[in-house]
Amino acid sequence: MPAFERLELHAVPATRLTAPDGATALVTDRGAQVLSWIPAGGDERLYLSETAVYAPDTPIRGGVPVIFPQFGTLGALARHGFARTASWTLDESRAGADYALATWCLDSNPATRAIWPHEFRAELTVSVGGNQLDVELAIENTGTEPFEFTAALHSYLRVREVEHAKLTGLEHTEFRDQLAGGEVRTEARETLSFDGPIDRIHLDVPPRLVLSESGRQLLIESSGFPDVVIWNPWDTGSAAFKDLPPLGFRRMLCVEAAAIGSPVTVKPGLVWAGRQTLVAM
Repeated sequence: MPAFERLELHAVPATRLTAPDGATALVTDRGAQVLSWIPAGGDERLYLSETAVYAPDTPIRGGVPVIFPQFGTLGALARHGFARTASWTLDESRAGADYALATWCLDSNPATRAIWPHEFRAELTVSVGGNQLDVELAIENTGTEPFEFTAALHSYLRVREVEHAKLTGLEHTEFRDQLAGGEVRTEARETLSFDGPIDRIHLDVPPRLVLSESGRQLLIESSGFPDVVIWNPWDTGSAAFKDLPPLGFRRMLCVEAAAIGSPVTVKPGLVWAGRQTLVAM
């Protein structure tokens, strides 16, 4: 099987990366969005909605959407900014003895400057091999003035049953409870379990979390991203999303590497980078 295969998914150009050991990732040019990750010899570990919409300028529900330059409604832009629906360019691809890697780029242009007046170059690099997926977002300031942004890798992790999932590593961290108007609280539990809607921004979290469920685990590591978002709308919230089937919430848990609490500042000529690494165990 070739290391890189160009294809179309519902008329959206995409690339399938295949490492020598058979691990694969599928990434679209729209949004540079990872839609699928299958570790070598394993099963799909990302959730993609069966009713996702692939129309132009419409976010695709699932995988790893790139949130930039604004998280949520924390600014004047449309929710979650413009990167997840923009057309990125496949810039580089290479394979080694144990990996396949590709980079997509998005440069500031008249459309982005009309709504966010800054010069930038964004790069999204995806590397797959063995039981590991690396996704790195780099933002370069190509202008003459500093700028600020918030960002996230909005990872939809596939679970067999969300009510059986456990997430460890967030004990003693502060979080904004978005379901309680952004009230700031401190997590006292060593292990989070899920039995209802959740929408949290955990601030200044440890770099390593573990998602455990039904005889398997997923190690979630991050660097450059100080925060993490935990989200599942549950049945009560799913009705608001036409691109999420009624029981889709049972098969997903969003654990998003993020930079939200303190906006990132990038000076002219400098580069910021953040990474999320997923390791299937």
